[in-house]
Amino acid sequence: MEKVAALQRKGDAKRLGKWLTGEEVCGQLRISQRTLQKLRDRGFIGYSQIGFRFYYKPEDVKRLIPLVGTICPTDR
Repeated sequence: MEKVAALQRKGDAKRLGKWLTGEEVCGQLRISQRTLQKLRDRGFIGYSQIGFRFYYKPEDVKRLIPLVGTICPTDR
């Protein structure tokens, strides 16, 4: 969290502030952390990693909403 805060202070705070955490993405897509990991591993969603935390662009998450049931049908 300290690294994220430092990056926000350093420059493009508006853009970085729009990124979503893994927990937020799981809540929006109604999936588990493991399913989110599968989406990352299979290249369905882009991300940035700082330390052990992953961050996602809101537009990538919105793009996946109608596809989640077809990408990981048994994980829902």
